This record gives sequence, structure tokens and C-alpha cells, in this order.
Amino acid sequence: MDAQTLVDERGELWLALAPLWLEREPRETDYARMVDEIQRHDLSLRELEWVFRLELAPVMARHQLSVAGEWRAFDDYRLMQQLVSHNLRLKGWRRKSWALFSGLTTMMTRHRWNELMGRVMVARGETP
Repeated sequence: MDAQTLVDERGELWLALAPLWLEREPRETDYARMVDEIQRHDLSLRELEWVFRLELAPVMARHQLSVAGEWRAFDDYRLMQQLVSHNLRLKGWRRKSWALFSGLTTMMTRHRWNELMGRVMVARGETP
């Protein structure tokens, strides 16, 4: 898969989910945007979990742990470059390594993710 295909297929979803890693708690409007974008992509909860754990968390956790500057907002263009670069390399041993360590990269945002998945289930008419 090439960079443009990644941006076309995942870019809006990645940017919608990025507030999960912000220093502040996501607002209601953030959650609403995330649910709407998830609904547009029509991914299963299992597929969403892997987007969270493998496609986003390795890049986003680095920002979250950064001591340089505030992590209240981000440059969408720069963030997209980092996400595309990471995901183009996400094959073979790298994929397996990130899967193995994904608990560490997601632990600081897991409560937000669980909240979001509950909202997605409600929007889909499923029982949370």
C-alpha cells in the first residue's frame, strides 16, 4: 500500500481518533466526531481495536510521553506524515513487535477508548 492510499483510506479516521491521546479529556464534540467517522468506515470493533493498537498507538504514545511543549493540540499535517510513515513500515516483525507491546502504548488512553467503544456500540444499536 502506498502513502496516498493510506491517507485516503485511514487519514480522516486517524485524525478523528487522535484526541484520545491529548493531554485533556476528549470533549463531547470530540467523541461525536469519532463515532461519526467510525460509522463512515464501517469497521468491526475488532478491526477498530487493531487500528487503535497498531496503527495509532505507537505514534501517538510518543507524543503523549514527550516532555517538549504542551500536548493539547497537534499539527495535522505533521501527525499524518508520522502516521503514514509508521504504517508503511508496519509489516512482519515490526507488526508483531507492536502487537506484543501494544498494551504499554495504549494503557494511558484505554479508559478513553473503552468509553468510545461504548458510544459506538450504542450508535450501532448493540449492547455495551
